Amino acid sequence: MHLALFDLDNTLLAGDSDYEWTQHLVSKGVLDRDTFERKNTEFFEQYKAGTLNIHEFLDFQLQSLANNPRASLDAWHAEFMATCIRPIISRQSRTLVQRHLDNGDLCAIVTATNSFVTGPIAREFGIPHLIATIPAQQGGQFTGKPRGTPAFREGKVSRVEEWLETMGLWWGSFERSWFYSDSLNDLPLLSQVSDPIAVDPDITLRTHAERAGWTILNLHL
Repeated sequence: MHLALFDLDNTLLAGDSDYEWTQHLVSKGVLDRDTFERKNTEFFEQYKAGTLNIHEFLDFQLQSLANNPRASLDAWHAEFMATCIRPIISRQSRTLVQRHLDNGDLCAIVTATNSFVTGPIAREFGIPHLIATIPAQQGGQFTGKPRGTPAFREGKVSRVEEWLETMGLWWGSFERSWFYSDSLNDLPLLSQVSDPIAVDPDITLRTHAERAGWTILNLHL
């Protein structure tokens, strides 16, 4: 049995779905351009630098879910998929995922981006499992807070292990395991698998991958 795990943003996608979701809502006038565009860019730069405080970010990012009716969010997300997401899915990304699926590997996306934004993207790829940050709900409406451990840095490892345990599995259940990621933030999970793959990596991850002899893969060049 083999395990294939995929980061989403700037790995399977040639862009960041969290960032693009906020920009999409700004473009529709749902969010204030000056406030949200500035904060969105600020948090994105922190993420790339490896200095992001995930709880501060989620307090910001989940506001848009809490402050709008679910029916409106669903309609905006359908537009978002068509205009922002499908154009940044490369043929190479689709081929990579399909190869693992065709091989019968257990496949999952593991992403810090919340499951409302990423659920339809996982379905677009045909990936059956999604391990994402979960936005809490009450009475069918989002509260603006996360539920449980965010799937970020070491949290990705613990969330994957919890998911495997629900199936009676652990790391040793797999002959081979892959994790594909672009970011230094994913070093904890990359270090857990037998085959870590750096995808169009940032400079810090590229340096680490080269020193460790990890495979470096270009999907978006």
